[in-house]
Amino acid sequence: MSPRAEVPTIRFDATPSAIGERTVLRLPGEASKKLPSRGQVAVQGTINGHELQTVLEPDGAFGHWMTVDRDLQQAAHLRVGDTVALRIEARKDWPEPNIPEDLEVALIAAPQKIRDLWRAITPMARWEWVRWIEATRNPDTRNRRIDVSISKMESGSRRPCCFNLASCTDPELSKGGKLIEQA
Repeated sequence: MSPRAEVPTIRFDATPSAIGERTVLRLPGEASKKLPSRGQVAVQGTINGHELQTVLEPDGAFGHWMTVDRDLQQAAHLRVGDTVALRIEARKDWPEPNIPEDLEVALIAAPQKIRDLWRAITPMARWEWVRWIEATRNPDTRNRRIDVSISKMESGSRRPCCFNLASCTDPELSKGGKLIEQA
């Protein structure tokens, strides 16, 4: 992960916290302001010196946050409540999202035209489709969103529309489009 001259490096300290069973790290406001978008941002860098690549999520209040999974917690030697040192820079190339099984099944069953479109869109666009589908707890709504996604792609849509890209859409961690306060 070599720094690129056109992408500024953002350095800051932050404190991971718990929301329910999840460990999250909210970026300080000044660090979020330096990012190129109020929505999702792919970043690379380090946390406590450990290399990191992730997609930061919007918090619904013009900031960003990230999940700190157990593997990252162990590798970077961090715990909830510790102050950690981060160095990040926005990436122009996005990692591939994890495609939920139900969306993957629908894509496999879809006509070739849709599968071709899925492969042709950018990873960033695929992140948006996945995020929109996963932004609900209601299984019926989720199924409708998968059906609508396939239908929109059938008509050539490369991205979902009509949802606020700067809102927090994780149904376990948000209320009213905002990241809930840490416990």
